[in-house]
Amino acid sequence: MKQAVLIIGAGIAGIQASIDLAQMGLQVYLVERSPSIGGRMAQLDKTFPTNDCAICILAPKMIECAYHENVHLLTYSEVITVEGHAGNFRISVRKKPRYVDPDRCTSCGECVEKCPRRVADEFNLNLNRRRAIYIPFPQAVPRMMTIDAEYCLYLTDLEKDRCRLCEEVCQAGAIDWKQQEEIVELDVGAIVVATGFDPYDASVLEEYGFGRIQNVITGLQYERLVSASGPTSGELLRPSDGAHPHTVAFIQCVGSRDINHNPYCSSVCCMFATKEAILANEHDPELRPYIFYTDLRAGGKRFQEYITRAKDEYQVTYIRGRPGSIGENPETGDPIVRYEDTTARQVQEMEVDLVVLCQALVPRYGQSEVAQLLGIVLDEYGFVYTPEQLLRPLDTSVPGIFACGFCQSPQDIPDSVAQASGVAARVAELLLIGERKFEH
Repeated sequence: MKQAVLIIGAGIAGIQASIDLAQMGLQVYLVERSPSIGGRMAQLDKTFPTNDCAICILAPKMIECAYHENVHLLTYSEVITVEGHAGNFRISVRKKPRYVDPDRCTSCGECVEKCPRRVADEFNLNLNRRRAIYIPFPQAVPRMMTIDAEYCLYLTDLEKDRCRLCEEVCQAGAIDWKQQEEIVELDVGAIVVATGFDPYDASVLEEYGFGRIQNVITGLQYERLVSASGPTSGELLRPSDGAHPHTVAFIQCVGSRDINHNPYCSSVCCMFATKEAILANEHDPELRPYIFYTDLRAGGKRFQEYITRAKDEYQVTYIRGRPGSIGENPETGDPIVRYEDTTARQVQEMEVDLVVLCQALVPRYGQSEVAQLLGIVLDEYGFVYTPEQLLRPLDTSVPGIFACGFCQSPQDIPDSVAQASGVAARVAELLLIGERKFEH
């Protein structure tokens, strides 16, 4: 059996699994299609129920993972072919060119300052603009620049006579226009799927006005606004006029627990909204947060206590009722939430300064293609199917291929980390213990 493991996806689950497996002495190939590891957790400001800094927890693990002698990072890459069976898989990985020499780049930022091309910043959920040469976020690993070939003026110009300012100002000589796409061949004994999640497209629910009403944003956009590394340096400002909001409505179950969109519960939204409401009040003690919910699902450790603290210490008001629509005051741009208060049994309206949509979380874009490559089965909602949920909760339908984190089922960060360590144990059972049994 090959004493190596392929892990697809470098969020917190993929990182934890990589660290655990590397410490067991196995060679780990961590494939991530983004320029940096970190996944969705890197976009969060705080974590519930402790309100600890998300990047402060994540960054040390990112560094430990990247610099472990047994971990081989393949960022800006994707798996294209998979052959073989448990104990002996043959993998082909396509590695995209960054047009930057990793051995020379010092991440000084001179090239970024001079780049004239500005495009929507996907890491900040399009709330601001980045340059065509960029680093995804300040704590990115590996810490090096990437030139986006889709937007670079030089790479998109057929006559090759425009720009190249980044090359002119780079004192390290790190710009390398000759870089080409590379195919990396790997032999591994096991595969771990940790592809994570994407937020559901809130614009599909037209009644909530996302994309039409400026002061209606998503939960992840809110996270970037209150983050010190975000587009507003941590100030909570309305997109329409840059003013500080005094009333914020958090709408639960946007696209989840809904037969027209996603029937399942996304698991984390109740606590996610509670955390965001607490953060809003911490930024401005005069601010009043309102959470519109279907049911409060607080089954985790100290979760109910967290909700009680939100009510008693942070002025958070919970209203049981799912809003039917959101309008807009044409004079002020304030959203108007129309809802039924199921406790009072009344249809009411509330005008607020800002609305935050806590939308459903769905399997990561491209998961179906990954599943097809691996030959594994997905369930009706697109999550990785587990044939033996009780006895082998981390196994997929193909021997030697395992799954952990949100790609398998809706779950929070601690559960994803626990599953990642569990997957590492299952892989070790296959490759280390199984090999010893074979030798005997």
